[in-house]
Amino acid sequence: MKQGKIAPSILAADFLRLGEEIAAAEAGGADRIQLDVMDGVFVPNISFGIPIVQATRRATTLPLEAHLMIVQPERYLADFANAGADTIIVHQEVSPHLDRTLHAIKELGKKAGVAINPSTPVAMLNEVIELLDLALVMTVNPGFGGQRFIPGTLHKIRQLRQILDERNPACEIEVDGGIDEATIRAAYDAGATVFVAGTAVFGHPEGAAEGVRGLLEILHR
Repeated sequence: MKQGKIAPSILAADFLRLGEEIAAAEAGGADRIQLDVMDGVFVPNISFGIPIVQATRRATTLPLEAHLMIVQPERYLADFANAGADTIIVHQEVSPHLDRTLHAIKELGKKAGVAINPSTPVAMLNEVIELLDLALVMTVNPGFGGQRFIPGTLHKIRQLRQILDERNPACEIEVDGGIDEATIRAAYDAGATVFVAGTAVFGHPEGAAEGVRGLLEILHR
């Protein structure tokens, strides 16, 4: 039986209390921390860069995922690796030399992931399936937190699960966007194993720990 894991996205955290927010998410049972890096070019928002990754690394021993929503991600792989990221995720849409980029991540001693937007076919990952440690299906159009889950992405998760079961069963399927207590179970049943949640965790009225616990409770029913 696959186990669902929660990856809180600090994009929704209170940055004035970032250390406390991360500690609360960890106490609630978070498996890892997601760092959503946006450049205002590939996506319409600008978030944060290396200093926040470094600060997050000092705040927790949990694995860190750097989700690079940026153009020319290959230019910055070593920077994010050195800042403390354990997994580096690049987007298929801005990585024309995807095989080379994934090998470069692995040569830095990090896990390699690729993200695809809601409109990007799963087939675009066909040539690199065996290289992936993680495949991220965006369940909203990237750029902003707090968006509504796109139900049509469930079919893509199921497609990807079938391909990975045949060719790379160790690869995790992560979903990101609109994940909350109302949507997480459907994504899990479709085949996802890691769930990025921002508002559902850090915007929870009882705090981040309860936000994580609430999501895990639904997965474990």
